[in-house]
Amino acid sequence: MFGNNNNYGNDKGNDAPIQEGGEYDVKIDDTGRDGDGIARIEGFVVFVSGAKVGDEVKIRVNSVRRNFAFADVVE
Repeated sequence: MFGNNNNYGNDKGNDAPIQEGGEYDVKIDDTGRDGDGIARIEGFVVFVSGAKVGDEVKIRVNSVRRNFAFADVVE
């Protein structure tokens, strides 16, 4: 009943269109509540640290969750 088959904070078991460690060219189109830029890759939300709305940047994905990911600007 309470087995180890949960995915809490786990990167496995998602259908994200991006991969952890991957680099992507994106445009920041929104701002998250903590001030991070938000980009979308095939509709998948990516929070980009230090980016602002309107920025066109290359990012490197640090962490992928079931419904979103975190990334940093490369260039």
